[in-house]
Amino acid sequence: MLYTTLLAVASNLPPTPSWSPMVGLVMILANLFAVAIGYRAIQNPGKGPSLPVGMPPVLKKFGIPELLGTLSFGHLLGTGLILGLSNAGVL
Repeated sequence: MLYTTLLAVASNLPPTPSWSPMVGLVMILANLFAVAIGYRAIQNPGKGPSLPVGMPPVLKKFGIPELLGTLSFGHLLGTGLILGLSNAGVL
């Protein structure tokens, strides 16, 4: 019963693109865009631990929580862009 249910659900899903350099580029650009938005939009930066690497002076208050939050948003944005562009036939 479960197997037939999974087959019924799987037959209704749209096709997803396989990985290509273009898909990777879209994801990278989406993440960079999310970091740029997060850098400007986060109201209280630097409250958590800082990154363990040297940062330029402009990003001194950009720590681990800010990085995780912006990259999570970037992956959600990138996933939507990749699925939308593949369904539109661009990717």
